[in-house]
Amino acid sequence: MALAAGPRPPPLLLPSKAINIPNPPSFDPHSRILISVKQCTHISQLKQIHALTLRSTSPYHPKTFFLYSQLLHFSSFLDFNYALQLFNQIQNPNSFMWNTLIRACANDVNNKDQAMRLYLEMLEQALVSPDKHTFPFVLKGCAYLFDVSEGIQVHAHALKHGFGSDVYVNNSLIHFYASCGFLDLAEKVFVKMPERSLVSWNVLLEGFVQFGKFNSALNLFREMRNSFDPDGYTLQSILTACAGLGAFSLGAWVHAYLLKKCDFNLSIDVFINNSLVDMYCKCGSLELAHQVFKRMPKRDLTSWNHMIRGFAMHGQAEAAIRCFDKMIRTERFRPNSITFTGVLSACNHKGMVSDGRLYFDMMVTDYKIKPALEHYGCLVDLLARAGFIDEALDLVSTMPMRPDAVIWRSLLDACSKKNSSVELSEELARQVVESEGDIGSGIYVLLSRVYASASRWDDVGSVRKLMTDKGVKKEPGCSSIEMDGVAHELFAGDTSHPQTKEIYQMLKVIDKKLESVGYSPDYSQAPMIDELNETKQHSLKLHSERLAIALGLLKLQPGMPIRIFKNLRVCNDCHEVTKLISRVFNVEIIVRDRARFHHFKDGFCSCSDYW
Repeated sequence: MALAAGPRPPPLLLPSKAINIPNPPSFDPHSRILISVKQCTHISQLKQIHALTLRSTSPYHPKTFFLYSQLLHFSSFLDFNYALQLFNQIQNPNSFMWNTLIRACANDVNNKDQAMRLYLEMLEQALVSPDKHTFPFVLKGCAYLFDVSEGIQVHAHALKHGFGSDVYVNNSLIHFYASCGFLDLAEKVFVKMPERSLVSWNVLLEGFVQFGKFNSALNLFREMRNSFDPDGYTLQSILTACAGLGAFSLGAWVHAYLLKKCDFNLSIDVFINNSLVDMYCKCGSLELAHQVFKRMPKRDLTSWNHMIRGFAMHGQAEAAIRCFDKMIRTERFRPNSITFTGVLSACNHKGMVSDGRLYFDMMVTDYKIKPALEHYGCLVDLLARAGFIDEALDLVSTMPMRPDAVIWRSLLDACSKKNSSVELSEELARQVVESEGDIGSGIYVLLSRVYASASRWDDVGSVRKLMTDKGVKKEPGCSSIEMDGVAHELFAGDTSHPQTKEIYQMLKVIDKKLESVGYSPDYSQAPMIDELNETKQHSLKLHSERLAIALGLLKLQPGMPIRIFKNLRVCNDCHEVTKLISRVFNVEIIVRDRARFHHFKDGFCSCSDYW
């Protein structure tokens, strides 16, 4: 072994307080320096040890090579540039040294692109071969940079070098492909693995959750339980999947498992508890979310953000603002962009226009946070739905970024509800079509409602024809209800459910009871054609949430709330019907639609009919 020749530094004595170097007679210089390296906590100390090494050891001594590998190892954590300089002084570095530097690159945000460069240099020199530790570090850098082509080449190299069955290399490949969005390739690697560790399952689970494949994540979790017990990473991924699906029963099971089976430190972990708060909020149980939040021994900014957004999506604007005030005044947290999205959303769901303006200005002026599209979207929707359509339009015209379809849809929705001019609605729709191109069915449906409210049925027909010509189909309403841990999906007018006959019989029972309390249908959001009232009423009766409510009344135990998750916004008629059902059948109904939660009980809704 030899080190690259270079001028020796002037003698440098280590201050006794800097590093404690034992000096018993039996210790050679290498052993004493090695102990010092392991005690090192600062780069200045390491530089002194490096100088001592140059001065007191022979570059040709066998132990010097190992000593330099340790110097490189520790310097890679303290100062990457110094580690690189040290590496360049070593002739014929071994695989551990190459891996040390590649790992340092992969772990450093500013140098991740250097991981592949070093790997290619290692191959070019051909003095040592990559081993099973090399590939995970290189793939980590590729995953961070979304460098798919380079990562695929590294995969090929791993196979060529005989690591196709190595569990660590395969775990890194799953992470790489999943991070880059190639879930099919990640799953393919996973399926072919002859041996899997818990990490293998966790990495694929995380990939599914990251890209919204929540059902796939839950199916994988059920399969994993046959081989491994979940750890903290598993539970965090599953809680996120439960939040995305509204799978309250499984989320509550995870919580119970955490309390009964897991280590106490895991049960109080801030990340796990943040996931629990988020899960309960998104599954409709704000009370349980708040209980978890209050019992957390330690909270971070994410904890507060989850709770503020939870209050907001459940329509409890005053509680959201109290939570925000406590966060900044008592706990002294500095809010971020996500915090203000939650606060503005709370104001929006309650129609608190002056408060919305106040907090938007506070975000910009007091906290110097540059408003993002989400903040403008909240404020535009708040203003428009409260009737300040001109002010909302002025805000859109002064936004520094291009409005998206959500903002235009908010304005159109407000126009249809506030009976604004047809001409304004047409102009808004035209701008959406010109700016967005592929805009989906939402804008067409809203425009048709504007025409319908003005009884311009020929124009309603023209919108329908335009949708047909462009191949645009109205997004079907879909509601899901969880019973006994199983999610049942029902579409508007659905007849595919195994219990369709019983569901439609229950709908007739509901209709009779509604008639007895004076229910009168609201046809304002019925289909986009001038149909007879009987036809419209039949269409309204078959909206997906009504089918889900009927199934819930049939199958759930008395006293249990019916939890429904819908992909679209609740229409006026279904909102009124659900209020009546909650009173007539004495049942609590919790509905999460595209925008927010509605809690129906005793004939009232938590939104106070403002949504």
